[in-house]
Amino acid sequence: MRSELYIDGKWTAAANGRTFDVVNPATEEVIHRIAAATAEDVDLAVKAARRAFDKDGWPKLSGAQRAKYLRAIANGIRARQSEIARLEVIDNGKPFPEADWDVADAAGCFDFYAGLAEQLDNNPEEPIALADARFTSKAVKEPIGVAGAIIPWNYPLLMAAWKVAPALAAGCTIVLKPAEVTSLTALELAAIADEAGLPPGVLNIVTGSGSVAGQAIIDHRQVDKLAFTGSGPVGSKIMAAAARDIKRVSLELGGKSPFVVFEDADIDEAVEWIMFGIFWNQGQVCSATSRILVQEGIYDRLLARLIEETKKIRIGDGLEDGVLLGPLVSKRQHEQVVAAIEAAKTAGATVACGGKRPEGFDKGYYLEPTVLTEVPLESDAWREEIFGPVVCIRPFSTEAEAIELANDSRFGLAAAVMSKDDVRAERVASAFRAGIVWINCSQPTFTEAPWGGYKESGIGRELGRWGLENYLETKQITRLATGEKWGWYIK
Repeated sequence: MRSELYIDGKWTAAANGRTFDVVNPATEEVIHRIAAATAEDVDLAVKAARRAFDKDGWPKLSGAQRAKYLRAIANGIRARQSEIARLEVIDNGKPFPEADWDVADAAGCFDFYAGLAEQLDNNPEEPIALADARFTSKAVKEPIGVAGAIIPWNYPLLMAAWKVAPALAAGCTIVLKPAEVTSLTALELAAIADEAGLPPGVLNIVTGSGSVAGQAIIDHRQVDKLAFTGSGPVGSKIMAAAARDIKRVSLELGGKSPFVVFEDADIDEAVEWIMFGIFWNQGQVCSATSRILVQEGIYDRLLARLIEETKKIRIGDGLEDGVLLGPLVSKRQHEQVVAAIEAAKTAGATVACGGKRPEGFDKGYYLEPTVLTEVPLESDAWREEIFGPVVCIRPFSTEAEAIELANDSRFGLAAAVMSKDDVRAERVASAFRAGIVWINCSQPTFTEAPWGGYKESGIGRELGRWGLENYLETKQITRLATGEKWGWYIK
């Protein structure tokens, strides 16, 4: 396991020599210590990225040349997939099959953006038709510059890939700060990039706290673009800070996503997708469909099946075979989720199942998967992101009521609908005020498709070609035709 910062192609201790603990959430044991970056370290990283962009020629490489590095990184991840997935488990707590899937997706992300980098060579400029035949004009795409990226702890390597891969493909250089509680696999990404021969300064990774290292990235005047995934309050502060220098920003923030189930749906299929939509990754998913709206005709039967199947979920250390729900990521997160459940009860909600530490787990940040019913619409449990394995469920009568309840949120990241009536499903999907909509499923995520939300769930889109465009500027180049005289002042 790596422990140092990766700056300008070198491994280095923090300027003040400080480190912080890495804790396995399944055992509460300290398993490693890693460097805690200071503002001085961040400054060195940004200056290295600045030099790599301005002087060393990274943005001047062809897309095909950058694609070779991206594919080498993808292959490096795949060569160590099981090892990296195991690090993800002991750092984050998720079950190994989920971590293994995430690592494979991260490799695929680098491959995908390698392809888009090559396409940049095929379409270097776009001719523009002008009304004045004396001029010609074209639009070209150019990399923004130095990107500062701050990622969350729920998908450590995958969220790094979502930002690093498109930034490098576009020709940007980058300073990445992983979440303090899950930094191990980001450092392994640096090692893989180093082995791939990525030029010094193109990728820099600084570990440490958000208040110190993260803030230093946000405030640095030589950072051209900020990319952040995390909570709404932090996103708001980043946006305000970015306004000082008119930095480009892309923000992927929280959600409180609805899942509408109509009475013609198959109950077992609905229960399967409800569970996948909230218990995958211990519910620590920004797009988790945590508000379930079920049509009255099947509500009681569906609720009974949901409780029955939820009680069967095997809880345990993510490295154990058959485990489908690991511990929450940290003591703090465990305390916050437990507090949210208690607040829901105080507000009048009923705990239909779960809601407490499972028996036999004296150590580790474990929590039973939880189903809340009779949740008041004005309560925090219904309106605010809990970010844990906690789902709220209530009945509805009409399609109009379901749409109104689904959209009654300050968030708009994702939404799902389940119905055998394709026309109705499409109609409801169109009515959702959300950036990501699923029909007859919940949570499938593809590198090729745009990812991002409406309202307070963020600004901009990641993934697909939209993710690449996050790191590109558009330049107009207009030319006066050869031989033409303007003659406005000099006749």
